[in-house]
Amino acid sequence: MTALLNAIVLAANTDNFHPQDEFDLPAWISIHVGPLDLSVNKAVVYLWIGGLATILFCVWIMRFGLSLTPSRRQTTGEALYDAVQSQIVETSLPSRAISTWFPYVASLFFFIWILNLIGFIPLPISNDTFHIAGLKVPTWGIYAATANLSVTLALALITFLATHEEGIRHNGVRGYFRSWIPAGVPKSLLPLIVPLEVISQFMRLISLSVRLFANMLAGHMLILVMIGLIFIFSSYAIAVIAIPAAIAVYIFEVAIVVTIQAFVFALLSAIYIGGAVEPEH
Repeated sequence: MTALLNAIVLAANTDNFHPQDEFDLPAWISIHVGPLDLSVNKAVVYLWIGGLATILFCVWIMRFGLSLTPSRRQTTGEALYDAVQSQIVETSLPSRAISTWFPYVASLFFFIWILNLIGFIPLPISNDTFHIAGLKVPTWGIYAATANLSVTLALALITFLATHEEGIRHNGVRGYFRSWIPAGVPKSLLPLIVPLEVISQFMRLISLSVRLFANMLAGHMLILVMIGLIFIFSSYAIAVIAIPAAIAVYIFEVAIVVTIQAFVFALLSAIYIGGAVEPEH
């Protein structure tokens, strides 16, 4: 599989195999604006590819070739659209917010889903190189931009800001922040309840970003570590166990985890925004 190809090339060119090196992000193009580091690195390139792939996929599957007699492509597109609408948006957002926030929630789902999938496709986008006929060629390997906490935190921050913006817009500043306090709470408990509620709001930001980051990171590390054991122990016996195990993890991640994580992130985003619009519910 892709991780095996990557590991073999790395092992052939280095004395030691270090799976954690796959997540190093040295700057390829250094860009600094004041204290902000906007440098282009591997994660940024994967985000560009993921964004472009998401746009092309959605336009291709939903815009071209539509007819009264649906083709397989149109049927697939309509099924995906209906799944996002019925399973995520309509179950989480109040009716008055659906038309406004469906595009965001659907875009979020497809972007994370495709970005996760791209993370398991071998691409020549790497910090490592090897030589063929005197030419320096980038190593083909796998890398998930969503296994970078900065990426998932940025996505979570958009939902976090949108949640509070919608809450204030629909309920007013006073009404929205008062909704954080459960009805009937004695005034004597307010000094305890208010800080806890503020912390819980920020915990949403952390839980959104860490859940996606941790799951994608764990899957990639499992694959790389299993393959790395072959070179660490230099044993065919290890290979008999490690390769099938790595392939099994790879299939599980591609078939199940990438979709579940995109679904959960989009669903929680819709729930948070919906709860801010109608906090009484």
